[in-house]
Amino acid sequence: MNSKKDEIKDVQPIRSLEQLNDMKWSLKKWCGERDYIMFLFGINTGLRVSDLLKLKISDIKGKKKLAVKEGKTEKPRTIHLTNIYKELNDYIGTLEGTVWLFPSRKGDKPISRIQAYRQLNKASDMVDITDGIGTHTMRKTFGYWYYKQTKDIATLQQILNHSHPEITLRYIGITDEEIENSLSNFVL
Repeated sequence: MNSKKDEIKDVQPIRSLEQLNDMKWSLKKWCGERDYIMFLFGINTGLRVSDLLKLKISDIKGKKKLAVKEGKTEKPRTIHLTNIYKELNDYIGTLEGTVWLFPSRKGDKPISRIQAYRQLNKASDMVDITDGIGTHTMRKTFGYWYYKQTKDIATLQQILNHSHPEITLRYIGITDEEIENSLSNFVL
């Protein structure tokens, strides 16, 4: 496996709603509810996988908002769960004998970053999504769709804790997409 930094750079957001829905379906069918909820949580909050996997049931249960201190940046962030509240709490109701939101089947720990990566890749393979899928796909997909819906790069930059709007645009693949689109219509 590549280094963590290479993985983040090569990973792409899921830019098609059809592929996004295929991925959700595939995770549910081939991987299970835990991995589906992890993906749903990731694409709706933009949390890094390292922060996602540390979550405990007690952090989430019955809450529509959650304050977290991001591991990488050490910055506080409020996570809004209203849009996935029902599915999240239905899932929590199925968990027994663990404190973790995304428990490993081996021992009393959360799943590892590597296992999350494997499950996302397994699901993407089953529906022929071949564009760089990794754990960072969830965060980048959140950023991509947030920007597409709001066009608010300043707020997204703050949410993702980036230092400059250019970094955010490059991170979510908008710059490349805009260049591609402009060149596809360019003719002399």
